[in-house]
Amino acid sequence: MDLTTLNLKPLNLLIFPDWSQPEELLYLELAAIIKSIITHPDSHYLALLIDITDIIESSELDANLILSGILMDLCMEEDLDSSTEPEIILLENLSQSQWENILPQIKYRIKLVAENQTALAESGADKIPVLQQDKLSDITLESQASRLIDFGNTLYRQGRYEEAIKHYQRFSQSHIGDVELFVNFSDCWRNLSQITAAIAIVEEGIRHYPTAGKLHFELIKIFHLNGRIKQALSNSEMAANILPNEYVFKLLKHLTLPIIYNTLEEINFYRDRFVIELEKLISETSLITLEDKINACIGLRSFTNFYLAYQAHNVVESQSKYANLVHQIMAANYPQWVQQQPMPPLLENSKIRVGYISSYLYSYSGTLWLTGWLRYTDTHNIEIYCYHTGNYTDLITEQFREYSDVFRHIPHDLEAVAKQVIEDKLHILVFPEIGMDAPTIQLAALRLAPVQCSAWGHPVTSGLPTIDYFISSELMEPENAQSHYSETLIKLPNIGVSYPKPTVGELNNSRLDFDLREDAVIYFCCQAPFKYLPQYDFILAEIALRVPQAQFIFPRGELLRERLKRAFAAVNLDSEDYCVFRAIATRQEYIAINFLADVFLDTFTWSGGNTSLEAIACNLPIVTCPGEFMRGLHAYSFLKMLGVTDTIAQNEEEYIQIAVNLGLDSEWRRDVAQRMSQRHDHLFDDKICVTALEGFYQKIVRERLES
Repeated sequence: MDLTTLNLKPLNLLIFPDWSQPEELLYLELAAIIKSIITHPDSHYLALLIDITDIIESSELDANLILSGILMDLCMEEDLDSSTEPEIILLENLSQSQWENILPQIKYRIKLVAENQTALAESGADKIPVLQQDKLSDITLESQASRLIDFGNTLYRQGRYEEAIKHYQRFSQSHIGDVELFVNFSDCWRNLSQITAAIAIVEEGIRHYPTAGKLHFELIKIFHLNGRIKQALSNSEMAANILPNEYVFKLLKHLTLPIIYNTLEEINFYRDRFVIELEKLISETSLITLEDKINACIGLRSFTNFYLAYQAHNVVESQSKYANLVHQIMAANYPQWVQQQPMPPLLENSKIRVGYISSYLYSYSGTLWLTGWLRYTDTHNIEIYCYHTGNYTDLITEQFREYSDVFRHIPHDLEAVAKQVIEDKLHILVFPEIGMDAPTIQLAALRLAPVQCSAWGHPVTSGLPTIDYFISSELMEPENAQSHYSETLIKLPNIGVSYPKPTVGELNNSRLDFDLREDAVIYFCCQAPFKYLPQYDFILAEIALRVPQAQFIFPRGELLRERLKRAFAAVNLDSEDYCVFRAIATRQEYIAINFLADVFLDTFTWSGGNTSLEAIACNLPIVTCPGEFMRGLHAYSFLKMLGVTDTIAQNEEEYIQIAVNLGLDSEWRRDVAQRMSQRHDHLFDDKICVTALEGFYQKIVRERLES
């Protein structure tokens, strides 16, 4: 029996009937218990588990027949609701380990007149509290509130949001619960895209718990993620006033940036605001007392300035100023871990010990590319250490483990990670990304190895004085690239990574599955909303003017809907006739759209990385225009290495024309797709860059040892 499929309830009751007793007696006793459950005011929270061990052959059928007969008779009684059906679960010959798993979820064992004592003893259920049959009606929801709330939390963690909401509603209305209840309750609504309800629940929680920082943080997050920047900032200021010692609210008050912008002027306003407010934050940050230091360090765990670089300007100055503040806070808390580490001598095997550290060592866009570096590393020269600092693991995690000489999984424990890295005496420590995960930024602000590097999992300078090199790509960097980094820039050949060719399988969907017209020219617009800047919205409207059958599908673009309405209206078009906003539930569906679409539209200023590589694997023609910074040159570099460059535009008008031509000329579209399909080997699993990476490692270690 698969216990994960059992529909357990908050209050699970267990019985061990003696199936050898006369059927009439068995029937009467079971009927009395089931009637008590059906008539219980909280029957939908109860489940009755019945052991059917050691009854005669085909007795499971007899047990089902007996229970069916009881239910039919009870439902015919006038005082019972005929629509009520209790949750009854039959347990047959469970193993000892299965009993050990299920018993902690049982609240009571109901005492029967005649019980299967052998099965009872062997199961271990004799240790469960006993409930007499006549006391079953005395069980009240209020008396079991904590258990029921826990059950609601379980439903929430399982993604059963609508069921969890039903549980949470009862307790929030009766003012029973805690901060976690309101946070989870709100997040259920948010996951169901009911943002107004999500906000209302958190606000209600704050009325009950006005000094609960977790609730204030949740409210700010909801406003921010849904493009309501003014409410996010005003609530950040309110929280900072209520909770002056919680540094995270100072960070949010001063440095929160919009996820999306409505105008170019708005971008410039928030760019200037960040500079001004950063100076205020620095002046307000005290690191004098131990409490000051600890509060600041805790605050950094929940904040990143991730959105700064999406404003499309050179952020090296602002990034460095913020990063130096982070470094000062970390140095104040961990002075022993900011001193320069000596370069360890090479051991007899002469191997260089290189560590890779991230909370994303699984199938994640910021680190998936790293598997190629590890896979093709010459293990005669390099010893690989991986440090996975997040909780989540999957099959890609196992690849990281397989390709590592030493793999350490130390989730959410900064001090333990830092101690372990120093103990391992690495020559080089590489952060695949710095900027997406707050605790990783804190670790990167320490000095844990003699040489520390960042790479383009997040293609922006870290600004940190503790990061020595930024490992990038020759094809992705412009001539003045060094001016974009506080680190020394290292440009590896080609795209700089050995990206494994994506497994895309075969198409099993149709356009109708995604609300797409069969006769449409489908333009795939798959980037995160913060990559779409308002000054380029007109491009989609211009394409629609010239390709009347165009449809633009946005799997993550709901926040852009109002902006696109304005852009299309400016040329007398209705964006709702052209734009499809549809969330994609699975990777399989995402890949299917790559196959079903006609053209992939890359974003200006911040190009698609993994998304472009997956489009190439599906032979979907990409229209791209190279940007000023490395982050705007991803798709450009992929197409250059692929040798299919005729869909690279040099300006906005060229971009529009290429997109239009691809949409209208199906023969050219097929030709581009065919040439892409023939040249995958030029792009994926590139070993040249890995050889160059090893050469870089050997050079800097040798130089440090000789100096």
